[in-house]
Amino acid sequence: MSQYKIEAGTGQHIGDRKEQQDRVALFAAPHAPGFMMAVIADGMGGKSGGALAAEQVVRTAKLLFDDFYPTSDVKKLLEHIVDEAHTVIKLSGASTEKEPHSTFVALVITPNKEAIWAWAGDSRLYRFSGPNFAERTKDHSYVERLVDEGKITAEEAKTHRMSNILINVLGSSTTPPYITYGERSELRIGDSFLLCTDGLWHYFTDAELSAAVAANTPRQASELLIRKARERAEAHGDNCTFAIVKLVEPPKEVKNYVAQKMRRAV
Repeated sequence: MSQYKIEAGTGQHIGDRKEQQDRVALFAAPHAPGFMMAVIADGMGGKSGGALAAEQVVRTAKLLFDDFYPTSDVKKLLEHIVDEAHTVIKLSGASTEKEPHSTFVALVITPNKEAIWAWAGDSRLYRFSGPNFAERTKDHSYVERLVDEGKITAEEAKTHRMSNILINVLGSSTTPPYITYGERSELRIGDSFLLCTDGLWHYFTDAELSAAVAANTPRQASELLIRKARERAEAHGDNCTFAIVKLVEPPKEVKNYVAQKMRRAV
């Protein structure tokens, strides 16, 4: 069994958009004690289509996680979430004559000191070890491909004119989404995770995100990150949404009983 306590929280801001099209949620599995899930979806499509797509991702995640058992396969669960959400989003797009799409990133923490995550699109997961950045997901985007090919730098990718072009999303009528997985075993106190949309990560370095999460509770970190993101956006910010999951030392047991001398039985 795990030797840590999970602290988690979410943060969200509409930015300078007319509508909030991101969705975020934290879930516990009713049939699998000790399992928890964080999920982020960044909807795209305009005129509420994107919001509906992101909402469908979160609803599908909850529905399938509610039916998850300790003997179930976590990766299969994440795959089913993407497949089912993709199908419903695609069908809803056809019926409403819209083209809704959504990104997806989800993290599952197990009671066996394991973290398993999956993603599609450019919503990210960051993993931190104490105050140090450890790794992050690689965006399924055109500019990330350019970075991999050495044609531009990671900083140049943020302001590239094609930075909003994704090569993998849920809801596409032409190309089914693919999933990339990550995992980490032997989790320990001090490990933490940040899941977020591009409305957050666009304004921070890896080291800044690591420091903010490590030095604060999830709520304090949320307030700090939103404030800084709004300052740096300079009235041109996108929807900003994220979830923070921290593994902290469990509270020490407090002994509140009093020993008394037993009386003689009569």
